Amino acid sequence: MSITATAFRPCVVIPCYNHGATMAGVLKRLQPFALPVIIVDDGSDAATKQELAQLTGVILIHLETNRGKGEAVITGLKAASQVGFTHAIQLDADGQHCIEDVPRFLDEARTHPGCLISGMPDYDDSVPKSRLYGRYVTHVWVWIETLSLSLKDSMCGFRVYPLVATLAVIARHSPGKGMDFDTEIMVRLYWAGTDSRFLRTRVIYPVDGLSHFDALRDNLRISWMHTRLFFGMLPRIPALLTRRRQSVHWAQVPERKGLAGMRLMLNIYQRLGRRAFNALLYPVVAWMWLTGGTQRKASQQWLAQVRQQAQCLGVTLPAGLNSYRHFLRFGDAMLNKIAAWRGDILWGRDIEFAPGSREVLQPQAGQGKLILAAHLGDIEASRALAQVEAGLVINALVFTDHAQRFRQIIEEIAPQAGVNLLPVSHIGPETALLLQEKLDAGEWVAIVGDRVAVNTQRGGERRVCWSPFMGNRAPFPQGPFILAAALRCTVILMMVLREQGKLRIHAENFADPLVLPRATRQQALQEHIDNYARRLECYALRSPLDWFNFYDFWQLPPEKESGC
Repeated sequence: MSITATAFRPCVVIPCYNHGATMAGVLKRLQPFALPVIIVDDGSDAATKQELAQLTGVILIHLETNRGKGEAVITGLKAASQVGFTHAIQLDADGQHCIEDVPRFLDEARTHPGCLISGMPDYDDSVPKSRLYGRYVTHVWVWIETLSLSLKDSMCGFRVYPLVATLAVIARHSPGKGMDFDTEIMVRLYWAGTDSRFLRTRVIYPVDGLSHFDALRDNLRISWMHTRLFFGMLPRIPALLTRRRQSVHWAQVPERKGLAGMRLMLNIYQRLGRRAFNALLYPVVAWMWLTGGTQRKASQQWLAQVRQQAQCLGVTLPAGLNSYRHFLRFGDAMLNKIAAWRGDILWGRDIEFAPGSREVLQPQAGQGKLILAAHLGDIEASRALAQVEAGLVINALVFTDHAQRFRQIIEEIAPQAGVNLLPVSHIGPETALLLQEKLDAGEWVAIVGDRVAVNTQRGGERRVCWSPFMGNRAPFPQGPFILAAALRCTVILMMVLREQGKLRIHAENFADPLVLPRATRQQALQEHIDNYARRLECYALRSPLDWFNFYDFWQLPPEKESGC
């Protein structure tokens, strides 16, 4: 089955309750942006229904009874996700928002696809003073509930929702269905690890505007919401106090401590075998799962993203997807690295070819190949190929700036593990010369194409291309693809996934060679990276727990970037 990733696909969601007179004007102001519009009629009167029925070019959803603004927005977000949109712009139907700012909000959402983009109102004299002062009360409560001042305004109804993260939160904790929705969903998204970014935008209260805010009922509803959120905050205090405001890139995350514990576990495997190791793996992974809040949240975000994309594409996922099992799979893969380097991965018993893959991986005398891989599955186990193809040498390009503790233990327990590792601090001309020597000698080279590393030799600048992946745009490094083009060799895409109790090697021809014509270099580079991201998504949906990027894959750290 061919799986195609979706690009950044925004739409507009407008909840409507008796706003028939203003809706046409709102749509006219939206028209220059050519955005799909979903209108949710929240049980409006007959006159409004008649006005809405005359609208064309919109998706119109009718709720039989008035259920509240929050319920209408949730209905619209779910509908947007079901038809394949990745982000939804929420606008009010009364025309109070500066719709002309929509392009600014979209640009911010493209740059930060995993964040909630929210307006921060600039009011004119039309704003009722009671509403203005009441907002400050809510602001103070939100700062208490998040133990942070980062949520600058939680009541503005002009915002862009990342649908995967938002619907995952709604599925776990149903937020308020009325005027309390805007604030509660922002707080709960923050608790779940989704940051909010704010843009100044003009907000007016039209003279003939229709407001459904009931001073008594809605203020009571909001007070009850803050009560729930306050008590929900209490058990989250440790996590909130230690939370960092910005996502940290994988290359900047210090390794988890526990060198002695890792050495003990791997020595148990060395002396007592795999069964003893597996028996201890469960409590050790449970401890890492409980104490690794950042990695746990990244795992949960990944699995939510996978479920959402699988639903959009109609793909059936394996059973039992949860973050604890994700951690267990990573622990199992850690052992497979040792086993592969010690020669304990046996062909037929532990590892096999997927149909058609063996033919792709046939060596050719005197001609090396480049394996393009990812942090998906047990790529190190590909060394077991040497059991099938005598004399085949596979070199792995690894970055020296990370995983120093783990490498230290590997070298202690399996000294031969480093024989075919090619440590580099960055990809440059000297890297190409080194790899060319390996390829000319008939050896193979393996490199991953999914992680953006900080290039310390160039002042921290990362050269990336943004490509559709799992329903959002993600940054992919240009370096591996530029390197492959410079080497002008056969490039094979290879993943080693855990399927049906065995490791299975999936291999396919990616390019022969990978060409970047001078006249269309950037376009060709983008096309190759898009193809890589598309195939990576396909394999990740086959085995989601094999994904070992335990960080926010869709974000870059706030440093200088030059991209496609």
